[in-house]
Amino acid sequence: MEIFGIPSQALFGQLLIGLINGSFYALLSLGLAVIFGLLNIINFSHGAQYMLGAFVAYLGLNKLGVNYWLALVLTPFIVGASGVLIERTMLKQLYKLDHLYGLLLTFGLALIIQGLFRNEFGSSGMPYPVPEVFQGAFNTGFMFLPKYRAWVIVASLVVCLSTWYVIERTKLGGYLRAATENPSLVQAFGINVPRMITLTYGFGVGLAALAGVMAAPIYQVNPTMGADLIIVVFAVVVVGGMGSIMGAILTGFGLGLIEGLTKVFYPEASNVVIFVIMTIVLLIKPAGLFGTQK
Repeated sequence: MEIFGIPSQALFGQLLIGLINGSFYALLSLGLAVIFGLLNIINFSHGAQYMLGAFVAYLGLNKLGVNYWLALVLTPFIVGASGVLIERTMLKQLYKLDHLYGLLLTFGLALIIQGLFRNEFGSSGMPYPVPEVFQGAFNTGFMFLPKYRAWVIVASLVVCLSTWYVIERTKLGGYLRAATENPSLVQAFGINVPRMITLTYGFGVGLAALAGVMAAPIYQVNPTMGADLIIVVFAVVVVGGMGSIMGAILTGFGLGLIEGLTKVFYPEASNVVIFVIMTIVLLIKPAGLFGTQK
């Protein structure tokens, strides 16, 4: 069976790859959007923190026998705690300065983290096994859907939508948004704004680490895995609108699918299609599809 002259198996296979990539684009861009939207920090170390998540899971399994499920719970807290330390010791000095200072600091941190891990582990990838419960695939009739990849898509959707709901529809989210607009007023109501900001950054970093753990069984764990992805994720955030939570989610999944379809119909453009879309969006709507002009 062919669709638009393309074998259906090849088409649906690329759509699946697009959804998988979109899941990671959405999770990572969500973390970036949370950090920028609530802290006004362009966190260029996000890719390194994603890589840290994969390495914590890998080292936990090989050194301590920590299985995938425990790593999925513990790793965001461990890497998120390192984010709290970074925010308290470095980033808090930059909130009143231009965004460029935060970008340069986090870019430097990313290079340091990546360099340390490359020096220790080299550049070759290291395998992380798929959990036993997700080994094998579903036969959908027109293609085989690997169970683990299906889990990643569903888990990413749940995490992304839950985060959006908390920030946009709960009292806690209201406090967070208010703290970015008028911290003095929120502080007057007895809310510890500096602690809230610190935990928000830690949460955004934890999302990157969670994505790293989920990526470990699909992509090999290596020190450059974050550097290879972060530029694309920044393009996704720009298209969706800097600081827009729902924009990050929808654009992440949407651009992943577009990238997958491009590999079917025009493979030569698959590596640049997201950047072409970003350029067009910036020309038409500089604030992004879901962003607001300040």
